[in-house]
Amino acid sequence: MDKTQGKRRPGKPAKKYSQAARLHNVIRLLEARYGATVEELAEECQVDRRTVYRDLQAVSDAGYPLLREPQADGRTLYRFLTGFKKVPPINFSLEELMTLYLCRGQLGFLQGTPFQEDLDSIFDKIRSSLSPRNVAHLERISEAAVPLFQGVRDYHDKKEILEKVRRALLFQYRCRMQYRPPRREAQSYLFDPYLLLFYQSALYLGGYSHNRKALRLFLVDRIQDIEILRERFEVPEDFDASDLTGQAFGLIDDCAMNIEARFGAEIAHLIRERTWHPDQSIVENKDGSLTLSFTAAGEREILSWLYSFLPHVEVLSPPFLREKFRDGLKQALHR
Repeated sequence: MDKTQGKRRPGKPAKKYSQAARLHNVIRLLEARYGATVEELAEECQVDRRTVYRDLQAVSDAGYPLLREPQADGRTLYRFLTGFKKVPPINFSLEELMTLYLCRGQLGFLQGTPFQEDLDSIFDKIRSSLSPRNVAHLERISEAAVPLFQGVRDYHDKKEILEKVRRALLFQYRCRMQYRPPRREAQSYLFDPYLLLFYQSALYLGGYSHNRKALRLFLVDRIQDIEILRERFEVPEDFDASDLTGQAFGLIDDCAMNIEARFGAEIAHLIRERTWHPDQSIVENKDGSLTLSFTAAGEREILSWLYSFLPHVEVLSPPFLREKFRDGLKQALHR
C-alpha cells in the first residue's frame, strides 16, 4: 500500500478534481451545511489547506456571499449568508446603471479606504456582464457629473483600521479602541460599533461606549488602533442614527436654541433654494431679504455656517449667539 492509499479513508476512492469541479464541490458542501472549517473541506475534497484557501477566495470572488466566523473553540467556520439562494439575480436597466455610475463619482472621498476597493470590485462585476459598447457608454456618462471635494482626508494610513471597522460592523463584534481626542492623550474605549456616518467628506464611527455608558461618535482620523473582540453585541431595536446627533445642526449636540437670522437680498435665493434644517421656517421681507428660523444645537457649527454668508447675514437671536457672532468678527479683524 502506498502513502497516498494509507491516508485515504476506508471505502472512499481517491479523487482528482479539476478546479471547476472542486469549486462546485466546495459550494455544494457549504450550501448543504451551516458551515465548514478549512480542515473539513480539505478532508472532504482530499486537498491541502492551501488549496482550500484558494478555492474559498475563488468562491468569494465569484460573488457568493461567503462569511468567515471565528468560533469559541478557536476554529474558523466558513458559510454562506443565510437564505442567499432565495435572492433572485439582480438585473439592472440602463437607467439604473447610469445612476450607479453617477453615485460612484460622489464617493471620491473614500479613496484609500477598503470601501473604495469594494466599489471598484462591484463595478468590475457589473462591467463583466455588459458588452464593451455599453461599458464605454457608461464610463462616458460617469464623467458627465464631476464632484468637487475640498479638504478631503487621505485614508490610506487608516486602511487597516477601516478593514477592522467594516468587519466589526458586519458581524456586530465588540471592539477595544485607542482614540486620541484633540490636544489630549490617547484613551482606551470598550465600544459597540453601530454605524459609519459620512459628514463633510469625513468618516465617523458611531455606537455605544461602555466607558461613558452612552452613545458616542468618533472621528475615524483620530482612531489609533482597534482590536476586534470575540464578544458579540445586539443593536437596540429602537436605535436610530439621529440618537447620535440629537438636535445638532451638524454633529455636536449640546443645548438646543431657537436660531433666527436675516439674510440679505443678495443671497436670499441661496437660502430659499435649500433645506437647512428639518423644522426651519422662512419669512420673506419687503426689502428682498429673508429671515430663517429653526431650533438646533451645536453652537460652533452654527457659527461657522453663519460666517460663511458674510457680509450678507445678521444674527437676530438668541442674544448670546448674536454676541458671540460679533465677538468672532472683532477677533478676526484684530488678527
